Amino acid sequence: MKKEFYLQPKIFSALKGYDGGQFVKDLVAGLIVAIIALPLSIALALASGVEPACGIYTAIAAGFVVALLGGSRVQIAGPTAAFATTVAGVVALHGMDGLFLATVMAGILLILMGVCKLGGLIRYIPKTITVGFTGGIAVTILLGQVKDFFGLTYADGLKPVETLEKIEANLASLGSFSWQALVVGVVCLAILILYPRVEKRIPPSLIAVVVGALMVAFLPGFQESVYTIGDLYVIPSGIPKVDFGGMDFSLEKVVAVLPNAVTIALLAGVESLLSCVVADGMVKDTHNPNGELVAQGLGNIASVFFGGIPATGAIARTAANVKNGGRTPVAGMVHSAVLLLVLLFLMPYAALIPMPAIAAILFVVAYNMSEWREFVEICKEKDWKNTVILFVTFAFTVIFDLVVAIVVGLVIALVFRKIRKNG
Repeated sequence: MKKEFYLQPKIFSALKGYDGGQFVKDLVAGLIVAIIALPLSIALALASGVEPACGIYTAIAAGFVVALLGGSRVQIAGPTAAFATTVAGVVALHGMDGLFLATVMAGILLILMGVCKLGGLIRYIPKTITVGFTGGIAVTILLGQVKDFFGLTYADGLKPVETLEKIEANLASLGSFSWQALVVGVVCLAILILYPRVEKRIPPSLIAVVVGALMVAFLPGFQESVYTIGDLYVIPSGIPKVDFGGMDFSLEKVVAVLPNAVTIALLAGVESLLSCVVADGMVKDTHNPNGELVAQGLGNIASVFFGGIPATGAIARTAANVKNGGRTPVAGMVHSAVLLLVLLFLMPYAALIPMPAIAAILFVVAYNMSEWREFVEICKEKDWKNTVILFVTFAFTVIFDLVVAIVVGLVIALVFRKIRKNG
């Protein structure tokens, strides 16, 4: 039997015996995932400090490339919450050209990781560290959305990036609180929490943004008091045009964003492979980790050339794909194609989405990724060493930087392991 090439995309084996029945299932799954991804992609782009359309660009380009070339038969790629704080920091400090450089460099690192067969190393990252930094990212996302949920207005020129800066800015802006914004946010949050308990066929995030938009449009005084995406951003339509002529690709810039590139590559690698592991359990399959890393690298490069931001495998969207019948990469490609049609013909309607509705969606995203149950389980184990690693990684992620948090967490884990061996 001929051995498969170690970077071979999953599509080659997934499409063996492919028939019309499975195509219909993939088509339906891809359509549903696209509907789920639409408001999420916009929300995650805004949380990342970039234009709302950038999230759609990312889901289209990275989603298609990862589906076509990836190591999982059901992976859905796009913007995720894990990148939000990192991307926002890069854009604030180095601009969009800095983000472009960092993402391309991260893509190259991911490709090299796959070629060098490093896909299996994820199993060596302690669970306490992954739970710690994902929980930390969730907290930073939640704190970053307090402004829009409560309708706060920052002072001119104030653009906080770090978590502590955001807390200070929110406290300083309490006088600008808008009760109308809070009402819209609370209603949308209630829909996101309660609607899935009653009906599961239509994504709750889509219902929330529609209801929020109707509230702002028709309730007296709301239109003047609640910001929408269109009030704060220009909503483009059509294929994006990236202006490479205005970008700074100097060696100094490359060196400046190199740490961010490493962060993006680590996040993309870890989250995409975790998503693949979850998907394997759902479809009784085995993913190709090295092929997945190469595809993630190519997907990230494609994303920024298409005007997008960093991307990785999205666990929730991948699970939705599987639950709705998707079993081959065709579903992921359909998801991208549907979003492309939305971009071409429906994108201007995104201007009507209220900012508190976006904040509510991101609150739920933060809750879902917080892994608080894993937090509790680790604390219940009564192993103080694991608890220390967990809380140090969590705190360093919130207060400082993700890479610093992971490095410090790994160092502490290695020290404890050494002590345990010598003890």
